[in-house]
Amino acid sequence: MNEKKKTKTKTKAKRKVTNGIAHVVSSFNNTIISISDENGNVLAWSSAGHKGFKGSRKSTPFAAQIAAEDVGNKAKEYGLKTLKVEVSGPGSGRESALRSLQSVGYIITSIKDVTPIPHNGCRPRKRRRV
Repeated sequence: MNEKKKTKTKTKAKRKVTNGIAHVVSSFNNTIISISDENGNVLAWSSAGHKGFKGSRKSTPFAAQIAAEDVGNKAKEYGLKTLKVEVSGPGSGRESALRSLQSVGYIITSIKDVTPIPHNGCRPRKRRRV
């Protein structure tokens, strides 16, 4: 009669990566952290907005700390041990994201600031008056 066929779905095995790169992009409004392997393939990511912070609370160091803990725990499944950190942007979540990545249990080998700085390129936008 009616026999339902059970199809087995193949679960994709998580590949083992020991070294990775943590990209911390910290703007004035948000902090985005992504962990990739040496080739640049993203393994895990998180942001302050993704963790439920809205508005001006997204730009706080505490929100960056929560996001960094989240992405650190997600990337643990790949067997990561050591991280190189590339920090970009002027935001307030730079140091707290670094500290929380260390507290999750990663060995940080190098910290590099890759904030783009113009060597007198385009004309900047007009000054903000408050």
